[in-house]
Amino acid sequence: MEPNTFENDVIEEFRYMKPLELFQKKDLVTICSPMVRYSKLQFRSLVRQYGCDLCFTPMIVSDSFIKSVKARHSDFTTLKEDRPLIVQFAASNGEDLSRATKLVSPYCDGVDLNCGCPQRWAMADGYGACLIHKPQLVADMVKQTRNCIPDPDFTVSVKIRIHKDTKKTVDFAKQMEAAGVSFITVHGRTQDQHCEPVNLEVLSDIKSAVSIPVVANGDICSMDDAERIHKVTNVNGVMAARGMLANPAMFAGYNTTPLECVQDWVDIALSTGTHFSCFHHHLIYMLEKSFTRAERRYFNILGSTSGVISFLKEKYMMDF
Repeated sequence: MEPNTFENDVIEEFRYMKPLELFQKKDLVTICSPMVRYSKLQFRSLVRQYGCDLCFTPMIVSDSFIKSVKARHSDFTTLKEDRPLIVQFAASNGEDLSRATKLVSPYCDGVDLNCGCPQRWAMADGYGACLIHKPQLVADMVKQTRNCIPDPDFTVSVKIRIHKDTKKTVDFAKQMEAAGVSFITVHGRTQDQHCEPVNLEVLSDIKSAVSIPVVANGDICSMDDAERIHKVTNVNGVMAARGMLANPAMFAGYNTTPLECVQDWVDIALSTGTHFSCFHHHLIYMLEKSFTRAERRYFNILGSTSGVISFLKEKYMMDF
């Protein structure tokens, strides 16, 4: 990888449990999902303070990452405390995935292949959910990537959606295990489903069919949700996206975002020079449930950091 802002920090020793160790030692591993625009370094730093065991980067398009130094610096930043960390890539062939993996491997603990993104642009380029219909291709990509990193603790995983015929999903998981996947994350909806309840039965079937760790994704907005899904499916981990945006402290057992978490986010954002839109959008998600309708309208149109800080001081008596 090209030298980056955090390279010296990353190289320093920092003790933590790597992904496979987490799955071995914890009954249920809590994971922050790869979220475009949102699961960046600053947000990962926040959720790690509140019970999140493992974080994913946002999805990174592998061929752009390989070709562009600018893309590498803008798409992937980290520091030594940002571990354990999985870098998620969108890729359509083994060469791109393995080359991108070599670039990030000194700075993370594993890579994940996105086989679940349902957006049309992604599938049109051969990325995301279309890959669940190409198990041999994905298996070859996994093998090629697995072979390029000799470290047995470095994970190669896949994140998928389910097929309409759920037996195909179970077969897909078995093929991934045979190809050498370290663990598999399953979003329990098809590529065409959005708000329908997740299919817990197929999650349970996959867990029974493979010996690698299985992570459940979808409809997890609290630790109660996580524990319920764990009880029904016996999965090894739970991954949250929208739930964590609304409440970054959910894995610490909070039902809504505590004010100290809001304060921590502001401190992190101000100390790292986080772009205003990112800073603001996270607060919109975190505070939505505590606002009146009028407050929500007002807060959502604020256009400056100083305006946001003034609002928080006045409403919540915060001291920055």
